[in-house]
Amino acid sequence: MALPSPISAPDGGLAFRLADLAATAELAGALAARARAGDVFALHGPLGAGKTAFARAFITARAVLAGQADALGDVPSPTFTLVQTYDMTDPAIWHFDLYRLDKPDDSLELGIDEAFNEAISLIEWPERLGSYLPRRALHLHLAFDEDVRTAHLTGAEDWPARLEKLI
Repeated sequence: MALPSPISAPDGGLAFRLADLAATAELAGALAARARAGDVFALHGPLGAGKTAFARAFITARAVLAGQADALGDVPSPTFTLVQTYDMTDPAIWHFDLYRLDKPDDSLELGIDEAFNEAISLIEWPERLGSYLPRRALHLHLAFDEDVRTAHLTGAEDWPARLEKLI
């Protein structure tokens, strides 16, 4: 399956209509193939928008690229643990679900600053980080309306040029 064709994004970002879970996985795989150490993916959206589905597909795609798919096993949501790490890829992936985070300072206890420097970070509910969310993050706004899901991507620094390579 190919990446869906982009749709209009008024702010200069990149947007996609995601027809199904496979389309979400394609987008996640395309971004996973281009991710590098220090990348932060801020996954925005209401409950049920596809944040965890995107993160699972991203992690699976990185494991496949690293030849470690057999070592991956289950990719649970970190809803209760707040963070899951995947060291079988280089760089490692840290998957955060900050829904239950009380205040931004609590994220420091999770080692989030280490993840931002050395790993690829996937962050569900990134707004809970406040000013700790790096400016360089790629923001994925996932939304759904009836049967239509969309992903709207925006980012600073080198993200506009990197996103251009997706299309």
